Amino acid sequence: MTVDAPVHARFNPLIRPYLVLSIGGTLALTIVGLPFALIWLCGVGQWWARHYFERLECELDARTLRFRKGILLTVEKTIPIENIQDVTFVEGPILKRFDLAVLRFETAGQRQGQANDMRLIGIIDAQDFRNRILVARRRLRETHAEADAGRGPDATLLALQGIAQRLDTVIDLLRREPR
Repeated sequence: MTVDAPVHARFNPLIRPYLVLSIGGTLALTIVGLPFALIWLCGVGQWWARHYFERLECELDARTLRFRKGILLTVEKTIPIENIQDVTFVEGPILKRFDLAVLRFETAGQRQGQANDMRLIGIIDAQDFRNRILVARRRLRETHAEADAGRGPDATLLALQGIAQRLDTVIDLLRREPR
């Protein structure tokens, strides 16, 4: 289960009827949305779901998770693996009926309401893809920990001295420049 080469997620084609029915059902719940639900279910929703499915992309490499979705409003996100705090696997009775699952991403610094755009529905073998993300995150954190361990206090001191020298150079240049 390595993530050396980029891994492209594949999406289940059953996401199309799921989206058509779930959005059509949501529209039908209100009296105002009922006419729109009829239009949606008679063809517009199928057209939209087909194009939505064709544009779905998700790629995982050693450092980032990139996904793209949408037709008119396209959402493209690149999430650094080190910022991913958790990947939640969601599966319910309706999703199971369509052989689908949802992966929801929680990232560092994310506020409560931001999670809506950071979820993907319909990745084939979503549990395995989730595990690949978590393995990539663990490897990246181990690499950072090893690099930090290799840099002792002497290396940090040398780095700070280098920064101080550069700042002195900048200060000298600013003092020489006429106003």
